[in-house]
Amino acid sequence: MRSFIVIAMFAVSIAQAGWSDYEEVRDMDLDVDGISHLSIKAGAGSMDVTGVSGLDKISVKATIVVPNADEDDALKVIEKKMTLTLDQKGSEAQLHAWFDGSFMGFGSDAHIVLEVSVPQGLSVNIDDGSGSLDVIDVAGDVTIDDGSGSIDVRNVASLKIDDGSGSIDVDDASGDVSIVDGSGSISVDHVKGSVTVDDGSGSIRISDVEKDVIIIDDGSGSLTITDVRGKVDQET
Repeated sequence: MRSFIVIAMFAVSIAQAGWSDYEEVRDMDLDVDGISHLSIKAGAGSMDVTGVSGLDKISVKATIVVPNADEDDALKVIEKKMTLTLDQKGSEAQLHAWFDGSFMGFGSDAHIVLEVSVPQGLSVNIDDGSGSLDVIDVAGDVTIDDGSGSIDVRNVASLKIDDGSGSIDVDDASGDVSIVDGSGSISVDHVKGSVTVDDGSGSIRISDVEKDVIIIDDGSGSLTITDVRGKVDQET
């Protein structure tokens, strides 16, 4: 019996050792001459958007991941199911990055990890499916519509977030901050405008706000508000 168990475990180890993820990196650039804002529509996969002083283009590094696939099979999935484009439409730059979510079975966990660099001051509109999202030093207006995954935003102008689930951390906004959240903790610090929050569940912590704080609904979870120079209006 012991011999059988050892042989079975060894066979499983050999099978698992053969599993690997296919990864491919693609780089895309777009000159920002005539562009005032960037619109990003993405599916599964983490995303980092970083503002860079003096940058004159939008630069994207996309890491394409197809789990448990050899190169031939992965390339078939990429060809049939992936959208990855960076184009200009009038004054708007459009970045599209996703795998078709309607297919099941092999390749259905494929995703794209995005690293996006933009000129500081460019406004950014993000429609994201799932995965962590970091927006750092953009210094322009930012709008986020997110399904699930943590959100970390630092050094932006005005900020609007509509989030399904996942923690939200905001630090340093020069304009107003508006958050509509389903579930997950919320932390907001150092805002020169006003802060408005409509929350389903999860703790809320707000600190160092120059203008007003308006809590439309705090759902369930603790609420801590400190150092507000304007008024605090808790509607519920």
